[in-house]
Amino acid sequence: MGTHALDRDLTELAASARAALVREIDASGAWVGDPVWREAFEAVPRHLFVPYYYVGVVGGYERRWGESPDPRTREKWLRGAYADAPLATRLRDGELVSSSSQPSLMAMMLAALRVRDGDRVLEIGAGTGYNAALLAHRLGDDRVTTVDLEPEITEAARRHLAAAGHHPAVVTGDGARGAPERAPFDRIIATCTLSSVPVAWLAQCRPGGRILSPLATGLIALTVRDAGHAEGRFLHTPAYFVPLRGEGRHEEGFIEWDGVPRRARESDLFRFLLTLTRDTLEPRVAYELWEREGRPRRERYGITVSGEREWAWLDDPEGPYAWPLR
Repeated sequence: MGTHALDRDLTELAASARAALVREIDASGAWVGDPVWREAFEAVPRHLFVPYYYVGVVGGYERRWGESPDPRTREKWLRGAYADAPLATRLRDGELVSSSSQPSLMAMMLAALRVRDGDRVLEIGAGTGYNAALLAHRLGDDRVTTVDLEPEITEAARRHLAAAGHHPAVVTGDGARGAPERAPFDRIIATCTLSSVPVAWLAQCRPGGRILSPLATGLIALTVRDAGHAEGRFLHTPAYFVPLRGEGRHEEGFIEWDGVPRRARESDLFRFLLTLTRDTLEPRVAYELWEREGRPRRERYGITVSGEREWAWLDDPEGPYAWPLR
């Protein structure tokens, strides 16, 4: 069986599984802000972008492969490809370096990107190419650029995209530097976690453009004023992605939990604040602030970029609670 040639029964299963995934995303309300994305998810076959992936099992990972000689294994692979779940697609020494994100989260992010017909979009983190295909279906191949640091990832993304009938620009390079040769862009979306927003992105984004990126276990949506200024708030949803590799990578250190109760340690919202203020506040001080301010949700936080300065804040960019990011 060729890489993308399915048995007749599996072809029918792929169509029904994709339809079921679309219904599930629809029920989640992920694209309620821009329901046009439903058409893209209906049209783009996710299984073409994950010819194999890994699932966690006791003692490590199990590889699921679309070319397995066992029909039952191929069916399991295909059903997994259309689950509303992230899929580990590339491992290195046991560390996850690339994945296909949860489709409903992808749909929510694409809706939050607020693209318009004719927009030019830069994606940071090519992954499997699936997100770029969704963007290309909506906007056209010539309007989409995706970049990744690893040549083997971009080569695989090109193959997957071509199999699905799409040919956006796929660039091998450091995502923190963007893709200046393809600029300017109206929208920039990252599918990897940042520790701060690269200045290069602002310079490559048109005034009034929008940058959407994972940061500190959340999603920040910035409006670009000019090449040196941008500001925006976090969306409500949590988001966990593979870290950006290259110049923008940040290594997390050991956390001292002294003075922090267990309920806070286990709180997603507290850990968000702790990650956001990792180089500024000790966990005990962060906990005291978190309790004093009523355990704030993500939407109360934001980020401002102004020249060489970048800071996170609670409620007000010029308020009493602000923490430098670089």
